[in-house]
Amino acid sequence: MSDDKEELNKARTGRPSSQAFKDFLASGWAEPEADATTLIAAAPYAADRRARLSAQFPGKRIVVPAGDLKVRSHDTDYRFRPTSDFSYLTGLGADHEPGAVLVLEPIDGGGHDATLYLIPPAVAGDEGFYADPRSGEFWIGRRPGLAEFEAMTGIATADLADLPGDINVDKHPKKKVAVALAEMKFVKDEYEIQQLRDAVNATIAGFERVVPELPRAVAHKRGERVIEATFDGHAREEGNAVGYETIAASGPHATTLHWIRNDGQVRTGDLLLLDAGVEMESLYTADITRTLPIDGTFSPTQRKIYEIVLEAADAGFAVARPGARFLDVHEAAMEVIEKRLKELGIVPEHEDPDAKLFRRWMVHSTSHHLGIDVHDCGLANREHYMEGILEPGMVFTIEPGLYFKSDDLTVPAELRGIGVRIEDDVLITEDGVENLSAALPRDPDAVEAWMAGLAK
Repeated sequence: MSDDKEELNKARTGRPSSQAFKDFLASGWAEPEADATTLIAAAPYAADRRARLSAQFPGKRIVVPAGDLKVRSHDTDYRFRPTSDFSYLTGLGADHEPGAVLVLEPIDGGGHDATLYLIPPAVAGDEGFYADPRSGEFWIGRRPGLAEFEAMTGIATADLADLPGDINVDKHPKKKVAVALAEMKFVKDEYEIQQLRDAVNATIAGFERVVPELPRAVAHKRGERVIEATFDGHAREEGNAVGYETIAASGPHATTLHWIRNDGQVRTGDLLLLDAGVEMESLYTADITRTLPIDGTFSPTQRKIYEIVLEAADAGFAVARPGARFLDVHEAAMEVIEKRLKELGIVPEHEDPDAKLFRRWMVHSTSHHLGIDVHDCGLANREHYMEGILEPGMVFTIEPGLYFKSDDLTVPAELRGIGVRIEDDVLITEDGVENLSAALPRDPDAVEAWMAGLAK
C-alpha cells in the first residue's frame, strides 16, 4: 500500500500504525482448514473451448482478462462479475476473480499452454490481511489461493505480479479473439444447456412469486418496484442475481422497450409486461417475458393485441428448425404482424414495398442468442448471426411484440398505452425446437387460469 493510501486509511479508520499493532494483528490465528478443492463441473468443457480457440490462432499469444472491480461510490465497489469470455474459457463464474488474467502462450509444435494469473489472497501474516479492503481476508472473507484455483480449473496458476512484462491487458489486441469466441458460443455444449435449463426453471419460479404480489403492487405508490423487488430477491435466493435489469412495466410503460426505471404505479385494468431472467452462479441466464392482465383477466382489446403477438410467436416457432436461417424466425413473425396490423387498418399504404411501415409498432428483432450473456454472441459477424444456419445446440429467444404508445395519434384511442411482448427461450434439437420456458403459460386463457391459481 502506498504511503498516501496508508495515511488516508489511517485518517479514516483511526487504525493504529505502530509495529506492535501490526505484529499483534499478524499473530494468534489458527491454521486454515486443509484445502479439499475439486475440479469444478465446468472445467472439462472450458478446457475443450480453450483447445478450439487455440486451433484458430496458431502461434499467437491470447490474453483474456477477468476485469477489475468497478467503483460504485468513492471506496465501495459493485459486486464483481468476470468478463464473459474469461468465464467461458476458465469455467469460473460469479465473483471470480478480480484482476485475474488468462494467458494462452503458444508452444512449439502447435497448441498453447494456459496459465491463470491471479492476485493471491491477503491472509493472516500479510499486512493486507487487515489493511486492504479489496483483497484482505479480514474484509472480504476467505478466498481461494493459487493452488485451490489450479485444482478448481485444471489450469496452471501464477501470481499476477509475475504476468509477463510485455503484456498490457488494457491495450492487448483482442478483437479477432472476441469475434472468434462469440461465434464459438453459437452452439452450446451439454454443460451450458443444463445451466440454461436451470436458469429458465428458476425464472419461471420467479414469475410464480410475482403474481401473488400484484395486489400489494396495486396498493403501493411505486408498484412496479414491488414487482421488481419480488423477482430480484428471488434471483438472489436461487441464483447469482438477475441476468439483466428487470423490466417491470405497467400500463403505458410497457410500450417503452427497456423500461427499467420501474417507479410507476400498477393499476387494475392495465397490463404488466414483465421481462426478467435469473442468472445462475455460472453466469448463464434466462430471458423470459410475459404480459399479464393485472386484475387477472384480459379486456377484449388487450386480448386482441395479445393474440396477434402470440400468433407471431407461434409462426416463429414453426420455422425454427435445423437448416433454417436464424433470420427466418424473425421474418415469419413479421409476416403475421404485418398482416394483422393491416387488417386493423392502421398501416398506411405506401408505394415502396420495402417501406415496412408496420414496423413502427415493433422496431426490435424477434430473436437473439442466449447464454453466458443475455444477448449472447453479440460480436459475431452478421453473416454468421442473422444469416447463420440454425444448428442443434443453439439457444435463443423468440419474442415478438406490439407497442402502441400513449401519444401515438396514428392508432385508435383504444390501442394507445397497450404494450405486449411474449418471449420464450428455445433450444434447437436434432429434429426441431424445444421451448425451454413452456411451463410458463402463453395462451391467454391459460394465463388467466394460471394467475387465478396463484392469486392469494
